[in-house]
Amino acid sequence: MSASAPPARNRFERRRAETRQALVRAARQILAESGDTSASIQAIAGRADVGIGSFYNHFTSKAELFGAAVADALHEYGQGIDEHVHGIQDPAEVMAASFRIAARLARTRPEVTQILRHRGLQHIHSEIGLAPRALRDVEEGVASGRFDVPDPLVALSALGGGQMALLELKSACPDVSGDEAATDMAELILCMLGLPREEAREVARRPLPALD
Repeated sequence: MSASAPPARNRFERRRAETRQALVRAARQILAESGDTSASIQAIAGRADVGIGSFYNHFTSKAELFGAAVADALHEYGQGIDEHVHGIQDPAEVMAASFRIAARLARTRPEVTQILRHRGLQHIHSEIGLAPRALRDVEEGVASGRFDVPDPLVALSALGGGQMALLELKSACPDVSGDEAATDMAELILCMLGLPREEAREVARRPLPALD
């Protein structure tokens, strides 16, 4: 084999990955704009600036592509929250900070936020993105004795509903302070998870880690 063979293979793999990401990015844009998945494969490929044949090299259907786009957005959102709460030891503070940081990310990542508004409710119990992270945080809080909930999955449903409601509140009432609403919601969530009201209020108002 010539020494040039591996780089050629690497170039192919890189271009293939770039094409797939272009399709996912185009689908994310469509979901953020309207949530409508009726766009034709031709229109999606055109937006991604790739050939229709390239679509079928990566996805078997539009449903699969849009599913990948939602997964990509949820992962980005969840990863952004994880990066900022890394190092916080108290599970209750992690939970509160996550809610408050999510509200701030909604301002800096509007595309992801719109995808969550349009599709997030369907993924509250997903195995990707925000759901497994939130379930992990609930279970760690229960294991440490900070949270007292009968069923972590039921708690996850309430958390997901609260997060979606917070996004809808800001969309419906733009004059509402997102930071204040998120802090109040975090306090209510901590009470739901078993913290006494005064402690929940204090934890929900602790200084946040620095945000980029």
